[in-house]
Amino acid sequence: MGHVEGEIASQPDCWRQAAALATLMGSVLPREGERVAVAGCGTSLYMAQSIAALRESAGHGETDAYAASEMPVQRAYDRVLVLTRSGTTTEVLDLVSRLAGRAPTLAITADPRSPIADAVDEVVVLDFAEERSVVQTRFATSALALVRAHVGHQIDALAHEAEEALLAPLPKEAETRARFTFLGRGWAVGVAREAALKLREASRSWAEAYPAMEYRHGPISVADHRSLVWVFGPAPSGLADDVARTGASWENAARDPLAELVRAQRLAVAVARARGMDPDRPRHLARSVVLDPS
Repeated sequence: MGHVEGEIASQPDCWRQAAALATLMGSVLPREGERVAVAGCGTSLYMAQSIAALRESAGHGETDAYAASEMPVQRAYDRVLVLTRSGTTTEVLDLVSRLAGRAPTLAITADPRSPIADAVDEVVVLDFAEERSVVQTRFATSALALVRAHVGHQIDALAHEAEEALLAPLPKEAETRARFTFLGRGWAVGVAREAALKLREASRSWAEAYPAMEYRHGPISVADHRSLVWVFGPAPSGLADDVARTGASWENAARDPLAELVRAQRLAVAVARARGMDPDRPRHLARSVVLDPS
């Protein structure tokens, strides 16, 4: 078993630890009623998008999500939350620097000794979710579980669903598909985007993601018998029939979208293995993007 496979399997336990930490760090995490921005890069950006949608839907306050390189620092926020596994990502550190004196900053990271810990006003450390892999899995999902617990979601039940997802069969003949499309609604849109990223990173697959109601507005045109369309959460009425007419395979399990992400992570590894690739050594990627200051 490679690093990424072991880290995928450890997620239910990590989520339970994240829920316990949410109780301890409740005064540090964004407070109900605050106007909050959440920023990150890559996987952390997609988790930021899910966090923003979850927080607003829970009635905790207006929340925006940004790529760290694109956040408009002139906008007024009560708090800015950044997600960074390594704590060394150049764009995140640059954003925090530009926010000095403008808004309180909070980081969720896996390494308490990283530069981000000294750069922000407050930090939450998920060291139990640290990873050896380049491809992120348990840190990102544990950060989302932390915030879900903070806004009142029941994480133990979610962890049980993830344990089921670790044993559930993958979509039929999924490893032979040429194209993968992931769809979601609300906070599951970010999860769908993360699933697509996992397929691209681990197996170099053609993978994309959209809000589920947007799929009929153009993207469905490329679907055919070589495609898998996977919806996280409730599917829009009639969409399964529309996809069936294209010849594509359809997947829409009843599990929580974050638990279903575990299956998509497993699929990414399975496709990589089927193609003779090592998911622990993705092409052109590193654990952290650290740019030359010049």
